[in-house]
Amino acid sequence: MRGLLARVAGVAAIAILAVLVLASGVWGALLLEYAGPRDALAHRVLVAGFSLAAAATLIALFARRWRWPAIGAYTVLFAGVLVLWSSLKPSNDRDWQPEVAVLPYATIAGDKVTVHNIRNFDYRSETDYTPAYYDKTFDLRELRSVDIVTSYWMGPAIAHVLLSFGFPGDDYLAVSIEVRRPKGEGYSTLKGFFRQYELVYVVADERDLIRLRTNYRRDPPEDVYVYRAKSPIEAGRRLFLEYMHRINVLRTQPEFYNTLTTNCTTNIWTNSRVNPGRVPLSWKILASGYVPAYLYEQGRLETMGLSFPELQQRAHVNARARAADKAADFSRRIRS
Repeated sequence: MRGLLARVAGVAAIAILAVLVLASGVWGALLLEYAGPRDALAHRVLVAGFSLAAAATLIALFARRWRWPAIGAYTVLFAGVLVLWSSLKPSNDRDWQPEVAVLPYATIAGDKVTVHNIRNFDYRSETDYTPAYYDKTFDLRELRSVDIVTSYWMGPAIAHVLLSFGFPGDDYLAVSIEVRRPKGEGYSTLKGFFRQYELVYVVADERDLIRLRTNYRRDPPEDVYVYRAKSPIEAGRRLFLEYMHRINVLRTQPEFYNTLTTNCTTNIWTNSRVNPGRVPLSWKILASGYVPAYLYEQGRLETMGLSFPELQQRAHVNARARAADKAADFSRRIRS
């Protein structure tokens, strides 16, 4: 019996080692693919060499003679990959795409918050626009609402989520947590796991952030929904201030974006820690398209007595946004 248990334990140990080598091998190869040397030949050699080393180690696990020498050699190689990972540092000094080139910041004086570099581009198409920014002072005592805005472009499970803070006179300040991309670079979900993008808080007029998605994005088109959050207004003020503090920190201390852990929804959830009783972390926060339904279930949306499908239909703003277009009262008209 003791011999059988020892064999079972040995097989389990080998299985665990195999999973660890496989997982670390895939992760390390992808890191080298995205963050390895720029020289094409050196890049290919390094990625292929590490992948072959991981595969050889997997095979050696099942040969007692070679098992531990292979594990030792692979551990040294993987330590080198970890050194590369730790050497990757975020930066604010790159040649950025124009839409994320100018960082916002806030000057806070008691209840008065002056937000600098609020984006308000004049769009002719998604890629053809005239950059424009303005500064504006907001009185926290006058904050009256927080809206959750979701934009869908690839099915119900994935959405971009942003917040919009409402002040008197249908004056809204929208904040979108995004990838800060250098010029010439597209976005890759997989690449976002490997410290290849910086994080940026885009602070903008709704005629910019929402109208861009409803009126100008065509490939693919986006469906935008605006929901009113149900929470004490004091909680909204604390959240607004937390956003301003984060914006100021990122201006001097850049951070990496991460597809899973540091994205648009997880950052909103993290920022909400300033308020007691925030919603529990859920897979529906990670699968961002389900955030509105999750907030509805948690009683965190103004429902007007509607079921969620009815509320979702009412929250859809694309048609109203296209009709409003450049109107000065864009924010009021999309909510009418």
